[in-house]
Amino acid sequence: MFGINFIKFDSMTYVIKFQNGQVVKEGRGLSFFYYSPTTSISAVPMGSNNLPFIFSETTKDYQTVIIQGQITYKIGNPKQLADVLDFTVNGNGVYKKDDTEKLNQTIVNEAQTATSSFIHQLGLKEAIRAAKTIEIKITEGLSNSQAIKLLGIEILSINILAIKATPEMERALETETREGLQQEADQAIYTRRNFAVEQERKIKESELNTEIAIEEKNKQIAEKKAETEVQKAESELKLREMQVQADIAIENQRKILLEQKTANQIKEADTQGYVLETTLKPYKELDWKILTALNNNPDPKFNISLAFRELAENAGKIGNLNISPELLDTLLNDKRK
Repeated sequence: MFGINFIKFDSMTYVIKFQNGQVVKEGRGLSFFYYSPTTSISAVPMGSNNLPFIFSETTKDYQTVIIQGQITYKIGNPKQLADVLDFTVNGNGVYKKDDTEKLNQTIVNEAQTATSSFIHQLGLKEAIRAAKTIEIKITEGLSNSQAIKLLGIEILSINILAIKATPEMERALETETREGLQQEADQAIYTRRNFAVEQERKIKESELNTEIAIEEKNKQIAEKKAETEVQKAESELKLREMQVQADIAIENQRKILLEQKTANQIKEADTQGYVLETTLKPYKELDWKILTALNNNPDPKFNISLAFRELAENAGKIGNLNISPELLDTLLNDKRK
């Protein structure tokens, strides 16, 4: 009547009353009269909500897995949520615009974002068996999500209900498992049959081992004998080597003595040569005429010979020279005598 209405909410609803754009009243389970032309009312449900979700992701080996689960949450800060989403109700308490679906979709999107990178690192079989780990990843992702913090909601629990591959891959995995079980059954039959063969093989192996042991013993005796002979030959070889080394040492000593003797002789010859050269050096530098004079030879024929040599050396300065035959005859006859 005249725009004045009465409205009442239960205790699980947080009510915010706006009048002329200002908050004039807020709280849980309120009831009040209001003037509808100037009043706006937001009603945020406070109870916990179970949000089922299902989405698909691709594994490391490019296989699609479908993850199905449920997120339980509640509104921790209704006033903050009312600032982000529209929870305005009309006079009958009915939402003018249902933003609950937007809230739920935001939570599911954040959960998928937290799961995506982890699933991409797993193979198909690993991903199917990773339900508990995915729960932890989603919990951590939602706890750290800035969007969830802005909405003012609290995550109570996360449950992964199923992780499934595509129907074709499920049949392939079932076939693989069935074949594995069949192989295990075949292996059991093979094991039973192989047991009897193994027992017979052990008996034959025991007999063969006995023969091998005998042959091995004979081989050891032969090797011992051969080793003794080898040692004897090595001893003889060492004796020969010692004798050769002794001979080489003696020859080396002889060589050293011979080299020393040769060196001494060379030094002695050098000494004698030096003495002779030193002795003759003064005479080498004297003129032959002086040496002849020092000789003091009284033989007249020797002196005549020296005179002839002087004449020969100065032949260009002599005009005419007469030598009597008697002089030559005397010199020659005296020589024949």
